Amino acid sequence: MSVAIRPADLSDLREQARLRAWIDAQPDATPFHLPEWSIAVARGCRQTSRYLVAETADGAIAGVLPLTEIASPLFGRALVSAGFGVGGGILAGSAAVVAPLAEAAWDLAVRLRCPSLDLRGGPSPGEGWHRDDTTYVGFARALAADDAAELQAVPRKQRAELRKALAADLAIETGSDAAMRRAHRAVYGESVRNLGTPVFPATLFSAVLEAFGPEADILTVRYQGAAVASVLSLYWRGTVYPYWGGGTDAARGLRANDRMYFALMAHARARGCTRFDFGRSKLGTGAAAFKKNWGFVAEPMVYYSRHAEGAAPRSINPLDPKYRLQIAAWKRLPLWAANRVGPIIARGLG
Repeated sequence: MSVAIRPADLSDLREQARLRAWIDAQPDATPFHLPEWSIAVARGCRQTSRYLVAETADGAIAGVLPLTEIASPLFGRALVSAGFGVGGGILAGSAAVVAPLAEAAWDLAVRLRCPSLDLRGGPSPGEGWHRDDTTYVGFARALAADDAAELQAVPRKQRAELRKALAADLAIETGSDAAMRRAHRAVYGESVRNLGTPVFPATLFSAVLEAFGPEADILTVRYQGAAVASVLSLYWRGTVYPYWGGGTDAARGLRANDRMYFALMAHARARGCTRFDFGRSKLGTGAAAFKKNWGFVAEPMVYYSRHAEGAAPRSINPLDPKYRLQIAAWKRLPLWAANRVGPIIARGLG
């Protein structure tokens, strides 16, 4: 198949609608392929979208590759597909389109002087690419018919913990207004500081909520009026994607995270969702164990990368031993300092 590859004009509403319609028809598409995601990342993290579109001779879309040009004084330069997403690799209507899109992306990386190109998911781009299927695993399953069935779907040990969470005096609220955003930002900021990683800019969360409109919201758990757990989720093609979630120090004792995800399952069912995508976790971490305890089965996530000759692979994995001291120091930062400095660092992670 002969295709022409060009950059998409994401400022053109007609282009956005055309891309969205084609993506929605592809069985392997993710929310991270949508133009809304690239637009939100560019606005929220001050990075540059380099969205590629492959078209046939008659102008029909044959494939897309949502690239983000990441520039960071700490982590270097890279092209990432999709920036700040867990998916978003090559999406092609035909196998013949994969190689041309991959080569066009690498040519772009060379022109932009980006020594690394990362593709998160999608088909193999061919020879010369490094395949990684051992770092991340994903967790997804069908939602049960109702709360009672959902409770029974949780393994017995975790179900006992969940029952305690359901019996606790915890309140649930959903929405996306300014107050909800502030509560989510505060909870998420404390959660990632405690893990030793920098928090993303509040502008990224707001940009995603605004770009996805009714297809995104926040669910927050409160105890005695205080927000103790909160998650920002996407809803697309019948699947809920809890994406940025966490809890405060108080959340563990209150089992607020358990309550949060169970409430999100019910909230998603009420919205018409039939599937729950628990997202990715690094293999062997506590986050992965938590999801397994809920009865989710880990599935390897396959990523691909290519690097300029002589260039070291770009490492932003907090499990990398070279970050051990920095992570330990970050955990000791006052929360106000972590929330002020964190976004400056995190916007360059990609």
